[in-house]
Amino acid sequence: MSLGPIYYAISWILLQWHSLWDTIGIPDGRVLGTNWAWILAIFFLVVTLRVILFPVFVKQIKSQRAMQALQPKVKALQEKHKGDRETLQKEMMELYRVEKANPLMGCLPMFLQIPVFFGLFHVLQHLDPTISDENKQLYGWPLEQFDSAAVAHLFNAPISAKFGSTAAELAALNADGTTVKVLAAVLVLVMMATTFLTQRQMILKTGWAEDPQQLMIQRLMLYGIPFTLLFSGALFPIGVVIYWVTNNLFTLGQQQWVLRKFPPPQMAGKSGTPARPAAGTKTTSGAKNPVQPARTGGLFGRKPAPEPTSPVVDTKALAPKPGAKPVNPKKGTRPANKPKG
Repeated sequence: MSLGPIYYAISWILLQWHSLWDTIGIPDGRVLGTNWAWILAIFFLVVTLRVILFPVFVKQIKSQRAMQALQPKVKALQEKHKGDRETLQKEMMELYRVEKANPLMGCLPMFLQIPVFFGLFHVLQHLDPTISDENKQLYGWPLEQFDSAAVAHLFNAPISAKFGSTAAELAALNADGTTVKVLAAVLVLVMMATTFLTQRQMILKTGWAEDPQQLMIQRLMLYGIPFTLLFSGALFPIGVVIYWVTNNLFTLGQQQWVLRKFPPPQMAGKSGTPARPAAGTKTTSGAKNPVQPARTGGLFGRKPAPEPTSPVVDTKALAPKPGAKPVNPKKGTRPANKPKG
């Protein structure tokens, strides 16, 4: 599949936002070593794409809720078909079909953003001031805006440079290698931290899955992806890292808003039974419950109001004293001040 249309779309969005900031009066020149018009163009590229993908994000939340609600049935199937993996897979697929749940929907927003990420990577890599004028005008770039973007900087580091840039690449960009490496390293660490926080936020709100396959995916998303960024981040242009960090921060805010407005339901074992305790707490049998109920009131949640407790009754005070005459409940008590006949 050719990514040409994606290159054109990303270039068009970047150019439109840059033109807007230029019209407003944000200069192309550096302020604090930064070309803010291009940095803001990358930032609002993220905003544009997240607005487009917002309906998909809502579907992702609903799919995760559906998968969470199916965990008791999934666990029952695992117990029923223990040792028969083929039958278990068939039964689970049938369960997902009947309940209209899609395990892959939870990863759909990420899959949709992968082509955009590679498209932006390619476009920023293409911003080479040494290429011919004909190549500069690929993907709809006017020469003037291409030359402006090719030398755009963030704190004196070109946005098209990366941690692993060679000496020849840095020389072509007229960039200082130490400045590029320090800024790129800081941004990569921020990228790793925000990636971890976005995944952790979702798991804290929806709970750990009981299905081993889903649990493996959750752990991969939580720990595996941030760890791989430690190495792959050295190959990302600074502009791509800016995009990734901005996207993570937007995701954190979006998830917090959606999960506060539509908190996940507390899981219950059976109808009429109280909700399960939070993840990590032990039940009376000592087993850990993998599902955490919804938190409300901010990123870290507010403490719930204490439940009213019934007054303690002193049973010893109500007990009859030794040697006391038993009371016959069938006989009524004599009314006070009964008039004489």
